[in-house]
Amino acid sequence: MKILIAVDSFKGSISSTLASSAISEGIKEVYPKAEILTVPLADGGEGTVEALVRAVGGQLYRKEVVGPLGKKIEAVYGMTQDGATAIIEVASACGLPLLTEKEQNPLLTTTYGVGELLIDAMERGCRKFIIGLGGSSTNDAGVGMLQALGFKFLDANGKEVGFGGKVLAEITHIKTTEKHPLLEQCFFQVACDVQNYLYGKDGAAYVFGPQKGATPEMVEELDKGLRNLAEVVKKDLGIDIHKVKGAGAAGGLGAAFSGFLHSEMRSGINLILDLIDLESKLQDVDLVITGEGKLDGQTSMGKAPSGVAHMAARRNIPVIALAGTVKQEDFSVNKDGMTACFSIINRPMELKEAMDLDTAYQNLRFTTCQILQLIKAIKK
Repeated sequence: MKILIAVDSFKGSISSTLASSAISEGIKEVYPKAEILTVPLADGGEGTVEALVRAVGGQLYRKEVVGPLGKKIEAVYGMTQDGATAIIEVASACGLPLLTEKEQNPLLTTTYGVGELLIDAMERGCRKFIIGLGGSSTNDAGVGMLQALGFKFLDANGKEVGFGGKVLAEITHIKTTEKHPLLEQCFFQVACDVQNYLYGKDGAAYVFGPQKGATPEMVEELDKGLRNLAEVVKKDLGIDIHKVKGAGAAGGLGAAFSGFLHSEMRSGINLILDLIDLESKLQDVDLVITGEGKLDGQTSMGKAPSGVAHMAARRNIPVIALAGTVKQEDFSVNKDGMTACFSIINRPMELKEAMDLDTAYQNLRFTTCQILQLIKAIKK
């Protein structure tokens, strides 16, 4: 029996790496001699750096950067073994988890630290970048990141604007002459699974602002700022950053990457499966086990388990998915190549207990063991 484990993290509960370890234990209880391949997964959101660095045998780097509220923090990013490609989660430098609930305010938060991570990686020799946009606390349209990279955003008096979403409405002119010289040599691939434009009712402020602490009044102010920035960019640079699908991702960071850094916007899971070369790892595999914290109608919309199932289905390999929650409504993953899915919750319990690391680990191990017991009995 040759089994491939390719699971995402169970957000807030157990990492992809530990989940894989628990599943491996469950397999070994039934098939002690099974050949097990483990590929930690992510879809561009939380856990992307850890999963990809582990999958490709890369290395982590730490860098002190400007945090979302201007204070220095330590951020982490990854690099592939050959030193050519950097893997960066923007949340490491400007993520919502870096702030308390009271501190959350997208009028003030900045993406400046993301730009500092890019510079550090460029100066270490990276020219290719994989960017995960999930989890930002910001709505500055990536202006902070671009400021760190040398772009100048000026107000009506010719002075550089400050940080945060509140300054977007002040911008009247953009200078690109002092941008970092290495940028022209770099290629950015951005993991982006949302289609939102930059501004408007379906834009960054209205859709994502409230999740980052924005009141209805803040949302209106932020949206006006995003609209102003788009108009200035079109005037000065001849680029329409509003109409790029995914421009509104991460508070407008999608617009900054696509418009200023000419990035390629890709499905997060497809980008990651290509990087780790999952296709070749499926060779001669008898069973794939995948999973994430919650399986529902959204799983088919670019989530990691769906991407794995699609790829395995092309080779007629059965795929088992494990999750904390399996929501039946609008469930369609079986049509997408998933053979069967199972919740690891084995009795009534509070959410806090279910998400406890030790509980999740043992539940993953036990559920895997029981599934493999059934497979073994059928094979006899």
